[in-house]
Amino acid sequence: MFEETPRVTNTSAYIHIPFCEHICYYCDFNKVFLEGQPVDEYIQSLLKEIELTLQLHPTDCSETIYIGGGTPTSLSATQLDVLFTGIHRLLPTNTTKEFTVEANPGDLTEEKLHVMKHHGVNRLSMGVQTFNNRLLKKIGRKHTAEDVYETIRVLEKNQFDNVSIDLIYALPGQTLEDFRDTLHRAIELGLPHYSMYSLILENKTQFMNWVRQGRLELPSQEVESKMFEEAIEAMEKAGHYQYEVSNFATPGKESQHNLVYWNNENYYGFGAGASGYLKNERYKNFGPIQHYLRPLRENNLPIVETEPLTIDNQIEEEMFLGLRKRSGISQQHFARKFNRSFMDVYGNILPELIENNWLVVEDDRIWLTQQGLFIGNEVFEKFLLPK
Repeated sequence: MFEETPRVTNTSAYIHIPFCEHICYYCDFNKVFLEGQPVDEYIQSLLKEIELTLQLHPTDCSETIYIGGGTPTSLSATQLDVLFTGIHRLLPTNTTKEFTVEANPGDLTEEKLHVMKHHGVNRLSMGVQTFNNRLLKKIGRKHTAEDVYETIRVLEKNQFDNVSIDLIYALPGQTLEDFRDTLHRAIELGLPHYSMYSLILENKTQFMNWVRQGRLELPSQEVESKMFEEAIEAMEKAGHYQYEVSNFATPGKESQHNLVYWNNENYYGFGAGASGYLKNERYKNFGPIQHYLRPLRENNLPIVETEPLTIDNQIEEEMFLGLRKRSGISQQHFARKFNRSFMDVYGNILPELIENNWLVVEDDRIWLTQQGLFIGNEVFEKFLLPK
């Protein structure tokens, strides 16, 4: 458990809603089927967690708030209203510049959207994944491509235009032609932000079970790489620059909340299974709903584990996270943050990375080349410090 500390400055908040009306076959996020769950008690307990945490770690500034899941829009309009009212009561939302809620196409009614707008939500992130209805069904999504277009129409009608969509590529049975069609249809929507992830097979998911049983065939590594290359090219051609490995935006529309993670800054993590990072310590909450609720019923925080980071851990994370951004790392910022010269710490490994055309050093900044981004983990390993 944390010791009481001075006020935390420039802190953001991630808030987790674990409920879903449908469980996707590839998802390993902390989630449960909505029906029969103690949703109202969960919301009140979540607000209690925020209150208890802020008693230990008060803050004057909450620059970004991100409500993810699960599916936050599986909550009713009334439940969303209760949640947002509590958030405004507890967090200094007058300082919040970006307030994002995740939504699923088809779940977002006008009534729910009105509640969000009333409470200052100014950004939505939608899990679209693909525009191919056959593939949507195959991966366990309950929406269709038509639902995406209908949800976009509702957003346009209500003058809500700060919208991001997620796409997944290298899906089972997905061809390059399928992906090109999805990419084209996504870009046609003219949204300010897109996130794009290759399918990762996670343990304890339906997909991983099927792969082990030989029931799923995935695109080859070559096809997967081609999909990513074409995505970068098509996005940049449409005016969406790749500001982070998996994220594309028109200038000024980058996800400020996600930049908190990649800039290795402090953030609260609230909710079942949520993780946070405060004062050089990472922490994680209990995941199962009842395990999360139990300590909160007795006014205790639901933290299951904490990990204090040594200065070397902090430096390594600064590199792994910061090099995901196309803008990379600032040597001056590094020196201010760690009171150590970047060249003193890493100068010996740079020549090899530069020679391999994986990394560029120019004046104050250090960033990965396109080739370096493609093999990111191999490059990141070079920045592990000797133990």
